[in-house]
Amino acid sequence: MASSFYSNAQHVDFESVLSMDDHEMVSMFEALMASGLRGFLGCPAVVYEDALVDFFENASVRNGVIISTVGGQLVEISEALFAESFELPVDGFGDLSEIPKDAIFDARSIVSMSGEPINLSGRKNQMKMPFRLLCDIMAKAISVKAGSFNAITVEKFSLITVVVCGVKMNWAKYLQYFEENGDCGSKQAKGFAIQISRLLATFPTLELGESSEFPSSKVLTKKTVHRFVSVNNRDGAEEVSEAVKQRAVSKKRPAADVGAAVRPRAHNG
Repeated sequence: MASSFYSNAQHVDFESVLSMDDHEMVSMFEALMASGLRGFLGCPAVVYEDALVDFFENASVRNGVIISTVGGQLVEISEALFAESFELPVDGFGDLSEIPKDAIFDARSIVSMSGEPINLSGRKNQMKMPFRLLCDIMAKAISVKAGSFNAITVEKFSLITVVVCGVKMNWAKYLQYFEENGDCGSKQAKGFAIQISRLLATFPTLELGESSEFPSSKVLTKKTVHRFVSVNNRDGAEEVSEAVKQRAVSKKRPAADVGAAVRPRAHNG
């Protein structure tokens, strides 16, 4: 059951990542904090599985308020409680479509490895390493959607733009996915298991049951960020090596000859 709460999830230990020697990576995390997401992404990584199962089974949305029962007791989570619990900004854009196009245009160059505006239909390896990680954070912890984490999408890049360009975002409104989807039991909603556990813990009369720690492999620390950089550098080197090999083959002989070289020989009976 726990795996459904942890699938593709991501959390951040800000104290650890801010102590890194990598200036660009630290700057990215500082920008993430400045955007107003520190309380949401860095709250205590504790999950109350039994209480969450109860919550998701009974949850519904009425007039923008999430209503459920846990152990037979009523639970109401409003946007105001959501904002207060995670110190989320309540001013700014509430929808990604409202983000100024010039900010998105500027961000395409800011995050680029080459300095040229990145292709929003391409892969994240066009971006500098800190922004590849930021892309993952936004995909796993904010939009909480399945799909390729190597691909850039308009939604993911809009979220990156908010952080990179300092766009004011009403995170309290945006993160109320339940209200938008009308499905509190969806996989997307379950991606916020840590945050909902945190909210449930604010109700003093609830019996939450035993808690479990979020998997350490899914928490960004100095160690896991170094691992991310190492893996991405290795994968990037392999891609470059493969591309060089393919160019070398194409220069040596025409494509028709390459096909002939691998064609099986005829055997006489």
